[in-house]
Amino acid sequence: MAFLDDNYLISNATGLKLFDSVKSLPVVDPHNHANVKEIADNNCYSDAWQLFAATDHYVWEMMRKRGVPETHITGKNVSNEEKFLALAAIFPEVAGNPVYEWIHLDLKRYFGIDELLSGKTGKKIYDEVTAKLSTDAYRPQALLTGPLNVEAMSSTDDLIDTLEDHARANAAFGRTLIRPTWRPDKAMKIFAPAWRPYMNQVSERFGIKLNSIKDLISAFKMSHDHFAKFGCSASDHGLEYPVAADTDVREADRIFRKAMNEEALAKDEIDRFMGYVLAEAAELNSQKNWVTQLHLGAVRDVRKTLFDALGPDVGGDISDHYLNYSSALCSFLNRFDDRLKVVLYCLEASHQGTLATISRAFGAKVALGSAWWLLDTPIGMKRQLEYIGSADTLSNFAGMVSDSRKLLSYGSRFEMFRRVMSDVLGNMVERGQMPEDIAMALAERMAYSGTKKFWNL
Repeated sequence: MAFLDDNYLISNATGLKLFDSVKSLPVVDPHNHANVKEIADNNCYSDAWQLFAATDHYVWEMMRKRGVPETHITGKNVSNEEKFLALAAIFPEVAGNPVYEWIHLDLKRYFGIDELLSGKTGKKIYDEVTAKLSTDAYRPQALLTGPLNVEAMSSTDDLIDTLEDHARANAAFGRTLIRPTWRPDKAMKIFAPAWRPYMNQVSERFGIKLNSIKDLISAFKMSHDHFAKFGCSASDHGLEYPVAADTDVREADRIFRKAMNEEALAKDEIDRFMGYVLAEAAELNSQKNWVTQLHLGAVRDVRKTLFDALGPDVGGDISDHYLNYSSALCSFLNRFDDRLKVVLYCLEASHQGTLATISRAFGAKVALGSAWWLLDTPIGMKRQLEYIGSADTLSNFAGMVSDSRKLLSYGSRFEMFRRVMSDVLGNMVERGQMPEDIAMALAERMAYSGTKKFWNL
């Protein structure tokens, strides 16, 4: 088997047939971190670094691991060409990590470049990619509707966002291709130093004084309704650990007023407030039949020097297998049993069994999301699909998401997933676990139609 050949990630003949049946299906991506302004502006990308690595902390982490100085990763006084050449110089040493495969897939599929990225080829590849990026065929909108074949995608947006860029982008497409996703995390995370100043922003955005928790929930409702006008069909919530949904409004209001007065909160007060706000957000979702996404288990910003220098979302987050999921999560799911669509994402592999069995116990409206972040690898996806096929049902899988800030991820990451999925299903056919025609239908549902239906896309 040659690198990235037709058999890439597929070990059986049936899997190849399955992949051939799904490889050209349109991409439906219910969760990403797209720069919608970039897409709406539709300017040419300046160079290869901007397209491949300027927003990708997966790439940044690999460069740090191989000893590239931070000046050549996020530094402002080093040119993008120098950064790309620094990446190229260490890139052969990244082999085995999916970053190596993603970037080579992007080069091969969308630029016709079969050469391997290295110190010897870096300058040539940089120049060839950068030259093509100056043409109209490589503008963001042309890439999305052309070779990337994106039918629907959902960005991630703060509750105070006004969403004008979504309107501009969709007007250019002539249809609703990009939907927002409602993410009220900044209002929910009452422990964060920026929470109190953020309350001032919420107050200004919606023209109301936040004197009580009921005022905050009123702002939630106004934001929720605004997002609905732009085709939103989901919310997203990042939680280090689940929080119970049993706090009453009087207790939540007491904690809210205490925080507004900048008084210190105990951990149990923080948890009770977060549980109340999450439940109120879910109540709004249930009224509109939106999907509620719970991204569970990311322990944020553990590398202090990195966070102090660059802030969040730059590669300083980890997973923790000690976190307890079941009791608080079941409290939340019991409150909304059979009246709320929920997707559970898992960052720590050892938690996958708990989430799979919880999903199984709570029926059709609770689904497992794709292998997330540190599990978004051929190994992570394969193990997840094999497990949920036995502990839950593959037919109820919520679908692949890119979870990416990089446009080309709609190509390389979805190809990787569809190949892994085809390999898993093909092996099941060849082991006699299901008929081939059933596997064909299941592959199509997992890659495309099931995702569209569950997410109301």
